Amino acid sequence: MLIDNLQYAHFSPKIFEQMRAGGVDAVHVTIAYHESFREMILNLEQWNRWFEAHPDLIMKGTTAADVQVAHDTVRTAIFFGFQNPSPIEDDIGLVEICHQLGIRFMQLTYNNQSLLATGCYEDYDAGLTRMGKQVVQEMNRVGMVIDMSHSGDRSTLEAIEHSSRPIAITHANPAWWHPALRNKSDEVITALTARGGMLGFSIYPHHLAGGPECTLDNFCQMIAEAANRYGAQNLGIGTDLCQDQPDSIVEWMRVGRWSKVIDYGEGSASNAGFPPMPNWFEDNRHFGNIAKGLGATGMSRSEIDGIMGDNWLRFYDTSFGPAA
Repeated sequence: MLIDNLQYAHFSPKIFEQMRAGGVDAVHVTIAYHESFREMILNLEQWNRWFEAHPDLIMKGTTAADVQVAHDTVRTAIFFGFQNPSPIEDDIGLVEICHQLGIRFMQLTYNNQSLLATGCYEDYDAGLTRMGKQVVQEMNRVGMVIDMSHSGDRSTLEAIEHSSRPIAITHANPAWWHPALRNKSDEVITALTARGGMLGFSIYPHHLAGGPECTLDNFCQMIAEAANRYGAQNLGIGTDLCQDQPDSIVEWMRVGRWSKVIDYGEGSASNAGFPPMPNWFEDNRHFGNIAKGLGATGMSRSEIDGIMGDNWLRFYDTSFGPAA
């Protein structure tokens, strides 16, 4: 299977066709950053229209079995997730409602302090809040994956410890390779993978050593080293592909409604828009380059297949249903 466990592209029939050209069996797409519950529902409506208009290209995914159906019918299964807990507002009951609507991943924070945990851009990480601990338990109960991609280290370690089920960091890279604020420490990745959690490697240029100039060999050598450290079975891809998004979306992602000033976040005032992707991965047609690059590192076929999608498929199978 070929699975990309994080994209926030400006989706369109063109991108759906590129998914098929790349043989992508499943994609976890972000349908909320700062949206309220009602605003998130409008995004679900748009996806329903796309599913209706393009049934030959895409289908809604809610279980691991849907990935196999998509593969067998030459389509791409679309799984939904939030990059912020904003859609559940201050109502823990909305966790179950969102799961019933098809949401399978939720980040506890997006860079900032939330009602649940602390984001990686805050000066002080207070860890999980009282509500955060209860939301983690509720997500465990219904089968929604805790995602700590944009969270601080203490909050992430507490989420790993407090969760009764493995969690995920869907799109980030090791800080020992590139020390971006959004990349993760060895301590965090070790704790994550020791509990059966998954790390999805990001190709968003601010997360790459060398940015857009990062080479395929450098990226794949990093994955091979991570496999040596943490076990290949706990690793996958989460490209963070933001294809065709206008630069204004970056400002909205970073600022939302919480600030009156521009937070440049991982960029700078002189480079506030989306950075160019590396030339070896510009869209969904280029996953084959990663598989070939991993092969050049000497990784086994089964390890490569796992990282390219089989590991996420296994994780989906044990994560999306109610707790036993």
